[in-house]
Amino acid sequence: MSGIYNIIIRFYGLLIRLAAPFSKKAKQWVQGRKRVWSSLESFDFSARQRLVWMHVASLGEFEQGRPVIESLKKYYPKVQIALSFFSPSGFEVRKDYPLADYVFYLPLDNRQNALRLLNILRPDLIIFVKYDFWYHYLHEAQKQSIPVLLISALFRKDQYFFKWYGKWMKTIIQNLTHIFVQNEASAIVLQNNAILSFSISGDTRVDRVAQQADLPFSNPVVEQFLNGKPLLVCGSTWPEDEEILYAFIHKNYQEWQFIIAPHDISESRIKHIEKCLKNTGIRYSEAHANSVKGKDVLIIDNIGLLSSLYRFAKVAYIGGAFGKGLHNTLEPISYGIPVIFGPKYQKFEEARWLVQHQAGFSIQSAREFNQVMNKLANKSFYTKAAKKAEEYIQHNKGATEHVLNHIRNQQLLN
Repeated sequence: MSGIYNIIIRFYGLLIRLAAPFSKKAKQWVQGRKRVWSSLESFDFSARQRLVWMHVASLGEFEQGRPVIESLKKYYPKVQIALSFFSPSGFEVRKDYPLADYVFYLPLDNRQNALRLLNILRPDLIIFVKYDFWYHYLHEAQKQSIPVLLISALFRKDQYFFKWYGKWMKTIIQNLTHIFVQNEASAIVLQNNAILSFSISGDTRVDRVAQQADLPFSNPVVEQFLNGKPLLVCGSTWPEDEEILYAFIHKNYQEWQFIIAPHDISESRIKHIEKCLKNTGIRYSEAHANSVKGKDVLIIDNIGLLSSLYRFAKVAYIGGAFGKGLHNTLEPISYGIPVIFGPKYQKFEEARWLVQHQAGFSIQSAREFNQVMNKLANKSFYTKAAKKAEEYIQHNKGATEHVLNHIRNQQLLN
């Protein structure tokens, strides 16, 4: 089966290269990897005492790995961090992350690349975040007896490596040094598959959002924009989400203020949102304390601001759950506010908990969205929902400390 895997990987690389002339993301994927080896080989790794290589798929997984990097740097100040990304959407945003000594695109997974990378990095510890299992990198690391940790992992019994045709990959997972899973359901799946080197630690991303929520933050433009009204922040929205929101915005602009932060901030998407808002919105890039007066909607046309804006909100709508999947709900609930999202949320542990405890609300139409907003207008109902949102964060902190304690107790970096 590993032979079929190699063919699939080569075919995937070919498809990305063919798509590069027509796709910005594919072009970044290809161009970024052209410079990987020359850049790696010119970087001075000789000064380090210890080196940790952390791999993440994209931006969301980076946010899960980030608190672990911060803790490692704090407890082992001389350790070097090499941080790899698979996706351009993560690399391009965090390529200058200051706590990583070196940030790079992960070369395509094959035995030659795995051997070459490990020979250059010579890592003392490897940490993979959540998933993105690459056979050759993990296999060669295990052959060289390099400790490999998997953090914030989630497992389901229907995943391919728990099927008869995935046994070759299951062996790799069985040989990981230790797996930190988010929940008991994942632990049961591992137990049932004779994978016993694991512990239930929770999601390190909870530590990240809780830490961020405690940081002081002010924004004069947003504060002026609020004008004393409650705020609905609509984060990481897609067109399907926005179609549901427009009717509510046009009907309730006198009682509410609105922030829309679309997932795609291309010029065409921003212009389309402006057109649908009928000139009641203003772009953040064009806003200042005076220009936001009298505007009902602030359109966020940059990356990186959204997570801090939730602190101003009374309610948050989180996009993506009408399409491929729900975006980040942990950021808004870290400020103790209820969240609303579409129907496709079942793969997300925190979203299921929020729905079960009436701190998160799944909707399928504009009518259902209005019904939820009417419920949240009731002070008692809102207070209970907000407290439950805060409860999830408070009860699920500590995953980062769990990981760090394991590294220290097992003397993986001594």
